[in-house]
Amino acid sequence: MFDYKPELVKRNDQPCPDSLLKGKRFAFTSGVPKLLGTPQKFSQRGKSGAWVSDVLPGIAEIADDLCFVKSMYTEQFNHAPAELLLYTGSASQGRPSLGSWVTYGLGSESKDLPGFIVLVSGGVLPSAGKSAWGSGFLPSVFQGVQCRSGGDPVLYVSNPEGMDRDMRRLSLDALRDLNEIQAQDLGHPETRTRIAQYEMAFRMQSAVPEVMDISKETKQTIDLYGAQPGGASFANNCLLARRLVEKGVRYVQLFDWGWDFHGTGPGEDIKTGLPGRCKGMDKAVAALIRDLKTRDLLKETLVIFSGEFGRTPFREGRTAAGANLGRDHHPDCYSMFLTGGGIKSGQSYGSSDELGFRTADKPVHVHDLQATIMHLLGFDHEKLTYKFQGRDFRLTDVHGKVVKDLLA
Repeated sequence: MFDYKPELVKRNDQPCPDSLLKGKRFAFTSGVPKLLGTPQKFSQRGKSGAWVSDVLPGIAEIADDLCFVKSMYTEQFNHAPAELLLYTGSASQGRPSLGSWVTYGLGSESKDLPGFIVLVSGGVLPSAGKSAWGSGFLPSVFQGVQCRSGGDPVLYVSNPEGMDRDMRRLSLDALRDLNEIQAQDLGHPETRTRIAQYEMAFRMQSAVPEVMDISKETKQTIDLYGAQPGGASFANNCLLARRLVEKGVRYVQLFDWGWDFHGTGPGEDIKTGLPGRCKGMDKAVAALIRDLKTRDLLKETLVIFSGEFGRTPFREGRTAAGANLGRDHHPDCYSMFLTGGGIKSGQSYGSSDELGFRTADKPVHVHDLQATIMHLLGFDHEKLTYKFQGRDFRLTDVHGKVVKDLLA
């Protein structure tokens, strides 16, 4: 969507060069696949001349507010380990997520809302599961709290049937007293966490329903996002993200499922399915960035738009003979963008080769992205650590360097 390759279009349906396939493994493709040029049209947009697919007219209009990174790469080519690497710095489970590291280091500006809130759309959790926002070996107070844009925003926070708020307060006071006794006897840090979480949940009973009620927004704002009060959608979640940021929530993570275009059916065809999938996303993302900018929040809010890996410049092996066009997972090169929060906008950083197969200039590893994010939030990624099982751990493990050219 952001990396136009005219040479790939020119060589569409030709066999992929052996030099690119030698020694490589792919999730679903073997043999010699056929190259696949984009069926979409691309245009250079804004003063920066950034290439953007025409399926993203909203994002195209704000291209000069964005910083495109076209030379991202990772080692993982399956969803779960790639998501874990992106979100936690390790392809294996058990490490704290980026949001947990941030709230561990910075705390939260809100007393009545969690410092780290997660909103999921598309009806499916990430392949990495809740580890994508888990606290790992950090105290569990720093894990992400998943909220829903429809129904009760947070499960089990509402009072049980037959219990009013006063009765809930008495119950929590009794639990607090018991937990205080246990904390004094055992000194376990999770006991203190439990006390804090119970108190937070009590405060959330009032704060969460209010902040999650997007019907309080103007019709103009709701229409800008394409949101629907009372519903559950990525557009609703983008609007909620802005509301949560305004209320002092430190870290908001949106996950939208449904972008795995292998070509296994009409809905996963990049020729017809992708434009339809982009329509609502494009409108909501552009609206979020415009809205933050209008409210003078963008300069202090870092917005990151990325997947966990890229897609191959050739047809996916299982569906290569079918009518639908699809691509396989590809870790060696992909694009993403950042904006706000200290990012130098109006630039495209790095590049891929002429077929979009490998990074060609200024490669940026996932750990480099994480180091840069931490720097923008005020951390030295090598110094924000937590001792666990005898050694100091950090988000970037023993890797990562700040990409200074991305900074304003």
